[in-house]
Amino acid sequence: MSFDTLGLSAERLRAVRDAGFDSPTPIQAKAIPPVLEGRDVLAAAQTGTGKTAAFALPLLDRLAGGRVGKRQARVLVLTPTRELAAQVHENFTTLRGETHLSTTLIFGGVGQNPQVKRMAQGRDILVATPGRLLDLQNQGHIDLSAVETLVLDEADRMLDMGFIHDMKKVMKLLPPKRQTLLFSATFSKDIRKLASQFLSNPVEVDVAPRNSTAERVEHAVLHVDDPAKANKANLLIHLLREHGWHQVLVFHRTKHGANKLTKQLEQAGNKAAAIHGNKSQSARTKALEGFKTGKITVLVATDIAARGLDIEQLPVVINHDLPNVPEDYVHRIGRTARAGAEGLALSLVGPDDRPLLRDIEKLLGHRVDIRDVEGHTIANPPTIKGGGRPKQGQPGRNKPTNNGGGGNKPSGQRRRRRRGGKPGGGQGQRRTNQG
Repeated sequence: MSFDTLGLSAERLRAVRDAGFDSPTPIQAKAIPPVLEGRDVLAAAQTGTGKTAAFALPLLDRLAGGRVGKRQARVLVLTPTRELAAQVHENFTTLRGETHLSTTLIFGGVGQNPQVKRMAQGRDILVATPGRLLDLQNQGHIDLSAVETLVLDEADRMLDMGFIHDMKKVMKLLPPKRQTLLFSATFSKDIRKLASQFLSNPVEVDVAPRNSTAERVEHAVLHVDDPAKANKANLLIHLLREHGWHQVLVFHRTKHGANKLTKQLEQAGNKAAAIHGNKSQSARTKALEGFKTGKITVLVATDIAARGLDIEQLPVVINHDLPNVPEDYVHRIGRTARAGAEGLALSLVGPDDRPLLRDIEKLLGHRVDIRDVEGHTIANPPTIKGGGRPKQGQPGRNKPTNNGGGGNKPSGQRRRRRRGGKPGGGQGQRRTNQG
């Protein structure tokens, strides 16, 4: 299939070619036609499969020829994090081509005056996080009464207990007759039920097994039987040193823990940085850019980074702590194995994490591989103190590949054959405060 068969305009097809897209991904092929028709859409697809373009391309065509009023927007895209908002805005800017459609980006953590000035004459496309959007609306700087299409990106997160109150406030400000698009990698039964309140006769697009992960992600766990003896930070430092991984995203459950782990990594000679909700927007942007360019080799993040980080060929994601909600595991490890690449998702699992691991395995529909650390028992890995990381390819027995070691596996491994079965629906208590 080609983009030519989806009903897009010549201008949009030209923008697609200029962006380097050869053919539509499954989510794009199935979602673009109903969005072009003005239908409501509930779309589920794995992270890294082109969800943003699946709604950006048809919406840019639908906006052609219309006009926007002062302080108004015709398309409103809401995201749970600043990073995802910036990524979505960048996609719209790239794909609009030579058309004169206007876009703007609004989120907290930065001064509001430039955002107020940009909205004064209105914008065709407004990409925002809910908090700053409502703040500016309450001040009279934004008028949502002319919104033609509402998009919730990472819709499961937007409709959970952390955002639902803000979402209900936003919904009251929108025209009752509008197009609504919900896109996400995961949709629990509860979220689907809640989503039905905002959709009218929606087209459901599900291009992968529900709540599944990319096929090229290799899932593995290292069991830490006695955290008092086997410090997870020491184990992490050992793995980084042994394998020479030079681009690793590490997830920690808490902001304080992320800061502490970052200091431990730096003391061991790693170039590390933390990214979480207490960091200023400039610090978050600096850390992310440093990670993308290689100045930072280990990025330690809370779940704020599970949504919207687009890093090409990220080879390894490590869960220092497992998430409390199984679906968040899907979003976390979706940072690797993007666009057909391979990746390793490695979780450090202590006794307290094992119930969470069982929930994740239930969601995935199979057991996760169990590994050994090279020549050391999991209950008592080596204690690493000081020193820098070795040069790439030394001294570990497994040298990283040219693409950053995406397929590297700890040697001396014991593997359990994965059991078959279809992915099931995991359950878990939703959090109200996201890092």
